[in-house]
This record gives sequence, structure tokens and C-alpha cells, in this order.
Amino acid sequence: MQSARFARRKAAVLTALALCLPVTPAVLLSAASPAQALANGQATTPPMGFNDWNAYGCDVSESLIESTALAMHTDGMQAAGYQYVNIDDCWMSSNRDASGNLVPDPAKFPDGISGTAAYVHGLGLKLGIYEDAGTSTCAGYPGSLGHETQDAASFAAWGVDYLKYDNCNNQGLPAQSRYTTMRDALRATGRPILFSLCNWGQESSWTWGGAVGDQWRTTGDISANFASMLSIFHANVGLGSWAGPGHWNDPDMLEVGNGMSATEDRSEFSLWAEMSAPLISGTNLAGASADTLATLTNSRVIAVDQDGLGKQGSLIATAGGLDVMAKPLANGDVAVALFNETGSTATIATSTAAIGRTAGGSYTLTDLWSGATSSTTGAISADVPAHGTVLYRVSGGGSTVAAPNSGVLNSVGAGKCLDVPWLNTNPGVQVQSYTCNGGTNQVWTRTPDGRLTVYGGAGSLCLDAYDNQTTAGTKVQTWSCNGGANQQWSFNPNGTITGVQSKLCLDVTGGSTWDGALAELWPCNGGSNQQWAMG
Repeated sequence: MQSARFARRKAAVLTALALCLPVTPAVLLSAASPAQALANGQATTPPMGFNDWNAYGCDVSESLIESTALAMHTDGMQAAGYQYVNIDDCWMSSNRDASGNLVPDPAKFPDGISGTAAYVHGLGLKLGIYEDAGTSTCAGYPGSLGHETQDAASFAAWGVDYLKYDNCNNQGLPAQSRYTTMRDALRATGRPILFSLCNWGQESSWTWGGAVGDQWRTTGDISANFASMLSIFHANVGLGSWAGPGHWNDPDMLEVGNGMSATEDRSEFSLWAEMSAPLISGTNLAGASADTLATLTNSRVIAVDQDGLGKQGSLIATAGGLDVMAKPLANGDVAVALFNETGSTATIATSTAAIGRTAGGSYTLTDLWSGATSSTTGAISADVPAHGTVLYRVSGGGSTVAAPNSGVLNSVGAGKCLDVPWLNTNPGVQVQSYTCNGGTNQVWTRTPDGRLTVYGGAGSLCLDAYDNQTTAGTKVQTWSCNGGANQQWSFNPNGTITGVQSKLCLDVTGGSTWDGALAELWPCNGGSNQQWAMG
């Protein structure tokens, strides 16, 4: 069912692109600033729960949802913090009733959604439901486009606590307006309903999602294999500057227990926790193995995901498929993930200085999977198995977390990353704005003398203003580091980055939001295409 649904979604996306309306400068400006959280009290930490789609597809029913809720209540999931039991597509009848209301399929839900909600609530859990911001759902059932007020009222009357709102059959209409209409309809009911935007990362949803919903998908659908999980990770990892308490990047549901190896399951869970992602299980919980439940209920890893600071971890180093992420925590600790994308065991190393802590003193490293502790005065390393992740909590040392000095540079206006085209390592390549993917060509390091370097080590290159020029339109390129003033950059409180020599702003040409838009120097004008966030 997942592959069939993905095919329908792909077709819907292509249709939407073909019908895409022109984007005016006013629209670009309205979506330019980092989204702020809705003031609805929902999702102060990333939501945790279950969704039936990955394991069951259209085979959803009242008995399935209730048996899953009971399993969560008794197997440790609820005690670990999981609270939502979410119904996905195919729960309703093929047609609305004579008054235009959605009708739960009486064969699948003989007690209706309200009866199912009553059972779930009786266990101390919450119920979620699915609908679509189009004329029909991805599986062909009635959608909510044009019926938002009526459907939101139904959800509230039934006792729904969470709405996953999909994007199929959307008639080419702009996502932000369609999702905002449902936001307002939910708000008008007066019932607290967490709003999950499922538009697959289209239209740079992270740039506007926080003003519309509580979480938003940043990617297409995930599948239960390492390659899919890895691709999803790369797409989501660079978007941390857009997320925080009450507004979260959503790299899709967990595939833990659905066919990956135990090592790969732990990697997904570690990386999702490091990225402050919603933890929505998509497996058969009533029949889950002891290993699957042990992964899903690891309290030490869950604490990283649910940390009150709500800071998404940053990719601070990546080379040859060996990744280091660091996530500051509310009590001053740092969660460090050492992730091995490759097919062989490898040593991955970093340091307390690299994660934003000063060298010296004694630090405690707690392995969040084994529980083992060790101490260090600076070095952090582990032999990491193929496709595995070692997740440490680094505490002690008496130092506070410093501002990130390495990571991707997010263009606020475009919702994309500063990128060296085609992973080119030759000097003289003009940099561009491109979809964030976690590649080494998108990871920049600020040096103490004001340089911005890419690739790291002996092969690093510097961000450079071409030929020492200081005029508007000067291209910004990579070049061999030489200490020149045209390679020195100032990070300003308003989010701009200015050349020390030129006093001009690092700018995405023409305010473009397309992949491949070139970077240049331009007089500072307050535009969102001149605002950047390192994360």
C-alpha cells in the first residue's frame, strides 16, 4: 500500500507543478521569515504516538486502533511518553451524507469515530485522524477542500485530538492557503487539536509551517529500508533553524520494527531524536518484538528528543559517509550522534571543542544505548558499525554551549542551503542556493579570523568575493584560502552576512527560491534573500 500511495502522491505533485500559479513578490515576502509557533499550547515537545499506515495501509478499523491503544497502554509505550493513536487514510465511507458530512465506514468503525475516541481516551491516550487538503484523499475518499469548517466541526464533535492533513488531489492550489483555511477551521471549534501538515515538503513548508501548524512534513514518504531512511535524514537535517517548541520539522513516521536491521532501527531512532522530530511509530505494536519495544521505549534517547530546549541538532561534520551531529540540551549537556552511513565499521571522532564546549576539564560521556559511561578531557570517538549510530550525552566540564560555528547556512527567503554545485572541489566555483541535503558541499565552518570554509581538512576552500571586487553583483565563489579581506565575513544580529572588505551582503540573486539560484554580493536592503541562519 505504501508504494501505491507514493505513486498517487507523485502523480499529484506533478499535477500540482503543472498547474502551479505564479508567485508574486508579495507572496515571497510573506513566507520569508522563519515561522513562529502557533499560540495553541500544542506540541511544546515533539509529538509521540502511533499511526497505522506504514504497517497496515488501508486495512484500518476500530478493532485495530483499540487493540493498538491497549497494547500501548500495557507494553510500556504510554509510560515512555507516547500519547497519540492516529487513524490514517481509508477510515471513511466513499461518499458524504446528504448534509455533506463525512461518514465513518460503518463496517470498519461500527461505533463511529466518537466511540473509538471514547475507548482511547479511557486509556488516558489521545486519538488522531486523517484527512486531505484536496478534493479527495490519497486513497480516493472524500477530501476536505471546500469543506474545512464542516469537517473540523465533525472532528471536534467526535473528540479528535490530532489531525494529519495530506496533500493529494490539491487542484494546484497553493498549499499555504489550503492549510491555513483548515487551521482557522480547527481553531474556530474551540477544541485543542494538534495540526500536522503533510504536504511532503513541497513549497518549502518549513518556511511557513510554524505559523500554520504544529509540525510539517519536510520530505516525501519514508519506506522501511536504510536507503529511504538515509535520504529522508539528509533532506531534514539542515532545517533546524526553522523548528522549536510548538513547531517541528517532521521527517515522517518511524519505520522501527518494519524490516530494517536492529542496528538500522536504532540509527533511525537516534537520528530522529537528535533532530527533535516527532516520534510516531508505524509498526504493529500489538505484535512488536522485544527488540523493537526496547528501541522505541529507550528513555535516555527519548529524553534527547523531548528535551525542553527544543533545539534541533546540527550536522557539524560529515566526510565519506561519516557524520557527527551535536544537539544542545536544556541543562547544558550536548547530545552527540556519530552516524556511519557506510557499509563497514568505521571510527568516527570529534571533540568537545567541535560541539561547542571548551577543551579541558573532565567530561562524562554516557552511551545512550548501552548506558555505559566514560570520561574524556576533549576527545569523543567510537567504532561505529555499518549503518549504525553511537549516541552520547556529554555532560560536565563546567562550560556552556557556544553558538554553532559549523553547519549548513540556511537562506531564510528560499528555505534552502548555501551549496557548492556538484560537490565541486576546484577553486573558482560560484556558490548557489540549493535544497538542503546534508552533503559536505553544504557544511560551512566559521573560523576565528572570520573565514567561512567548506570541505574541511587539507582540502578546505574559503568563501571568496571574486577578484577582490566590491561592487554590486560581484559573484561569491570558493577559492583557496589565502587570508585576504575578500575572504572574511561578518555575521550580523539581523541575520545578514556581510563581506568585511566590501561591506555588501551575501545575497541570493533576485530573491529566487529555485534550486541553483546563484549567490552574489549586493547592497544590504533588509530582504529575506539576504538573511541566513547557521544550523
